[in-house]
Amino acid sequence: MSLHNLKPAEGSVKSAKRIARGEGSGKGGTSTRGHNGAKSRSGYSRKIGFEGGQMPLQRRVPKFGFTNINRKEYAGINLDKLQELVDNKKITDTVNLEILVANGVVGKNDLVKILGRGELKAKLNVTVHKFTATAKAAIEAAGGEVVTL
Repeated sequence: MSLHNLKPAEGSVKSAKRIARGEGSGKGGTSTRGHNGAKSRSGYSRKIGFEGGQMPLQRRVPKFGFTNINRKEYAGINLDKLQELVDNKKITDTVNLEILVANGVVGKNDLVKILGRGELKAKLNVTVHKFTATAKAAIEAAGGEVVTL
C-alpha cells in the first residue's frame, strides 16, 4: 500500500451532487426528473412488464390450454441406461431409488419410471415407482423381478 493508491472506505464519501436542494446546487427545479409524466411524480413505481402504455406482451400473447396442478412428473430411465450401469459395474443385482440417486441418475425427490428402450441382459431386481409394459416384460424376460413402490 502506498500513498498513490489510498482511497476512502466504500460508502463513506457521498456523491458530489445533491439533488433537489435548491437552484444554487445546479440540480434544483425539476431535480433531474424532466417536466411531466408519471416518472416526474412522487410515488411513481413502474409495473412489471409495463411498456409505456403499449399493450404489454403478457396481454398480447394468446393464452390457451390447461395446466393440471396435480400432474406428477416422472424421471424416465430406459433399459439401455440400466444395462450401461451394469456394464460399468455401478450396479450388480438390485436397483432401487437410493442406488439410482447415488449414481446420479435421478434426484432424491424424483419419481422414477422405467422405460422400455434398449435391451437388458442382466438379471435385476428393480424397485421404483412405475414401469412401462415393455420394460416390465423385458426385465422379467431377463430373469429379473419388478417391484412397484
